[in-house]
Amino acid sequence: MNKYTSIGGQALIEGIMMKSREKSALCVRLPDGSIDTSYMEYEPLGKRYKFFRIPIIRGVTAFVESMIQGYKALMLSADKSGFTDFEEDKPKTEEEPKKDSALLNTVMIIGAVLGCVLAVVLFMYLPRLLVSGIESLFNVEITSKLLRSFIEQFVKLAVFVCYVCIVSLMKDIKRVFMYHGAEHKTIFCYEKGLELTVENVKKQKRFHPRCGTSFMILMILISVVFSTLLQVIFPSVYSIKWLWVLAKILMIPLICGVGYEVLKICGRYDNIITRIISAPGVWLQRATTKEPEDDMIEIAIAALKACEPEIPDVERPDDNI
Repeated sequence: MNKYTSIGGQALIEGIMMKSREKSALCVRLPDGSIDTSYMEYEPLGKRYKFFRIPIIRGVTAFVESMIQGYKALMLSADKSGFTDFEEDKPKTEEEPKKDSALLNTVMIIGAVLGCVLAVVLFMYLPRLLVSGIESLFNVEITSKLLRSFIEQFVKLAVFVCYVCIVSLMKDIKRVFMYHGAEHKTIFCYEKGLELTVENVKKQKRFHPRCGTSFMILMILISVVFSTLLQVIFPSVYSIKWLWVLAKILMIPLICGVGYEVLKICGRYDNIITRIISAPGVWLQRATTKEPEDDMIEIAIAALKACEPEIPDVERPDDNI
């Protein structure tokens, strides 16, 4: 019988991080072909303070903590896998690896900042600008708040889907997506109570309702509701472009928190309602997950075994929502 488990993971550079309530394990394929296993020490805020366990609040907190931990794991996997060794044939002094690591950290931070700026432009300013462009082009005024919101969110969703599909064609990103597929398949195998072997894992599907891809899609869909409500309650805000963008930025924590709760429900229950909610994210996982190679599955199995909780998970409840 299927088990409900809180174990999640993240695909890295030549590796996978698996995370349970007890620990986070990171397994990386080293340049010599061996598997390196390490643990990331962290204590969620929810364990220390009850406030961060409140619904909605816990979603925002989990998202921020996941981003921070995921970044650290990504940097660690890049270093261990040899991804940062640009000049393998040239011997290095003791100080050079530290300089390379500092340089990579700097590049990643700059990239993250530029990525945030680009995200604001593409997902918040561009949709609003496009609506104004349609009005100017056809010399009409879109008075329907629902239609305005639909056009904006459709543009946002289209940009996101196109971006994911394009980057999935890149060689290095494709390998990360293959590890993503290995992560999902291994978790499914564990949830079914099967022995964690390469053959058993290969038989599993690679689309999981608790995936981060589903979370991103949920955030976009939920933002349709919140954006429409904002236009109805504060119609004057929409007429000022920069204020509208600022308002949408301020809504991100709320959208993130609601999306987390919905995703948590979809991962815990399996019925017609949760399947419909999960469908867009599961469909997009066809781009963000790829069929893994056997050695990638070995990494996923090693990571899951390393973080597997000592207390067995409870069986999936049969009641519906």
